[in-house]
Amino acid sequence: MNDDLNRLGRMTPPAPSQDARTRALSLAMQVFDDAENNSEAPQGTAGARRQSSIINRLWSPIMNRKFLAGSALATLLVVPAAAFLTLELTRGRLPVNTGVQQIEVAGKEALKDAEAKKMTPAKPKAESSADKIAEDEIANLLPSAADSDLRDATTLPEPAARRKSGVEVMVSKKMPETRQQEPEFDVAAKQTRRTQFAAPPAVATESMIGGSVAEIMPSPAPVDTLSQPEENRDRFSSTDTNPVKSVATDPVSTFSADVDTASYSFVRKSLMAGQMPDRDSVRVEEMINYFPYDWPGPDNKDQPFKATVTVLPTPWNANTRLMHVGIKGYDVVPATAPRANLVFLIDVSGSMDEPDKLPLLKSAFRLLVEKLKPEDTVSIVTYAGNAGTVLEPTAIKEKAKILAAIDTLQPGGSTAGAQGLEAAYNLAQQAFVKGGVNRVMLATDGDFNVGPSSDEELKATIEAKRKSGIFLSVLGFGRGNYNDALMQTLAQNGNGTAAYIDTLAEAQKSLVEEAGSSLFPIAKDVKFQVEFNPAQIAEYRLIGYETRALKREDFNNDKVDAGDIGSGHRVTAIYEITPKGSPAVLNDDLRYGTAPAAQADVKPSGELAFLKIRYKQPDSDTSKLITTPVTQANAVPSLEQAGQDIRFSVAVAAFGQKLRGTDAVSAYKYGSILDLAANAKGEDAYGYRAEFLNLVRLARSLGGE
Repeated sequence: MNDDLNRLGRMTPPAPSQDARTRALSLAMQVFDDAENNSEAPQGTAGARRQSSIINRLWSPIMNRKFLAGSALATLLVVPAAAFLTLELTRGRLPVNTGVQQIEVAGKEALKDAEAKKMTPAKPKAESSADKIAEDEIANLLPSAADSDLRDATTLPEPAARRKSGVEVMVSKKMPETRQQEPEFDVAAKQTRRTQFAAPPAVATESMIGGSVAEIMPSPAPVDTLSQPEENRDRFSSTDTNPVKSVATDPVSTFSADVDTASYSFVRKSLMAGQMPDRDSVRVEEMINYFPYDWPGPDNKDQPFKATVTVLPTPWNANTRLMHVGIKGYDVVPATAPRANLVFLIDVSGSMDEPDKLPLLKSAFRLLVEKLKPEDTVSIVTYAGNAGTVLEPTAIKEKAKILAAIDTLQPGGSTAGAQGLEAAYNLAQQAFVKGGVNRVMLATDGDFNVGPSSDEELKATIEAKRKSGIFLSVLGFGRGNYNDALMQTLAQNGNGTAAYIDTLAEAQKSLVEEAGSSLFPIAKDVKFQVEFNPAQIAEYRLIGYETRALKREDFNNDKVDAGDIGSGHRVTAIYEITPKGSPAVLNDDLRYGTAPAAQADVKPSGELAFLKIRYKQPDSDTSKLITTPVTQANAVPSLEQAGQDIRFSVAVAAFGQKLRGTDAVSAYKYGSILDLAANAKGEDAYGYRAEFLNLVRLARSLGGE
């Protein structure tokens, strides 16, 4: 046996045949592609194959055929085209399907040349299974002579295929007659996309290469503008942060109540999307008031709310203190809640056709319907191009009818918001409940672009309807086109609240868990005024409420509108105050100010400040007054001795100021805010505080701290 092996080892092996080499190479490529097809899709591509494998799948069978290998013209045509397209695909400049199709065009041209020269390719004597598969796939990919429409086309034949690739590719020279028509409202957008992706200039002329390569070797494609981020058209009122004021010259601070929470939800959506929020979108008071706090409430509805004042050290400045005011509204028992007449005014314009807009809106209103009582009524008005009544006033006991009406809502058209408001108010008046709750609930992404749309015109309409007893609340949805400034104007002038719904959980919170406070007012035109004692306090700064500032004389003027407080509502206001003689005082004493001797008649009461609250009963036009003196008895010596709710609300106030870029907290780190909030988390039944901690962590990472 050893002799035989030695003889075999000295023999020269026969040279492999070209046919065997071709079949082996083709089989190896097929096995490689099959292995890739059966593996998980690599990161960074939408399909199940790499872009290079698509080229290999077409390239290998074509070039391994003898009729192409023997054709110099075919080689000149296909090799440069495939090399260029492979480079462009790996760079991500061309849609995958476009590159595949252009190789198909190259292959088709090569076949035509081969037929013209009667170069019939010879088949191998025995075909492997891989060769047969490759031949069948090339036959399917390359159009036949009968496919005249596809032969003349330079793009994918079916619109569905283009959409599947995620990009609108170049327009066909001749579209198939069987092409399905797209919806009419997409025409403008479709034309824009076609213009953006029009066929680029060729790098070679038709006279040079017979007109073939000019179609398959374009110059570098233009930038894919569809993949660029859309312009952010969210609009917010631009307001300066409240300044530090000297008590000697400006001892009185006056502002309106604010129970809105829209800002917190918008900030959360921004951070969860990996972006720091627009500074103007941050209203610190709305972030503070987002959370439920256990402030002591009044004993009865005769005095609709109670104020609790605490003075404590400032965590971000050892030389100042915080005056913390917590207000809790009377909680109406559900059995005694008045009847509700609600009109859902729903934006169904084309801009609402996104998952976090109309679909979320419909789910939110379904939750609210489930919360209402059988005798309450609901109407539905939609607007898009023009307003329409979807549901006349219907009792909640016909719940199936109401839910079915909600389910039929579909997006499309422009935004005739002003016309929708008029129709909604007419329905609310039609089903008006005397002594009950009559409210229009506007749900929109925030834009009014058809009809009267100036803030002043809409404000005047809302004010007129408010006087008739019909109030307005606003629910905002989506990003990119949200007109927060207008939504705030409408809600504030409509004696209503403004909420921003970014998740179904937020809809549950705003419309179900807090339905009483959102729907049932216990006091209207609620105003706050604080007078600081110049003998004790040198300076003060109100944290937040920039958009709710009032003139000093507005406090006693019952004609001046202010915010409302609903059943069980909690309102928190925080002042940073600088004691007399503190090194943190920023303003010098006045050279020509009042002499100390002239202050002898000021009683040394020890008061730090005097808090006044003015409000009206929901059915009254005459205000009432509640007063509370603030003394050293309201003070705690250390931050740790303040209650958990107080410390947590202070952490939220610090976070909001940090996001707004407030100078006072510039040196206070996100890590310190996180520690303060975590140590004051307390009971967290719904997970709101745990979520806040996560938002602080996100901001810390995004801010590079």
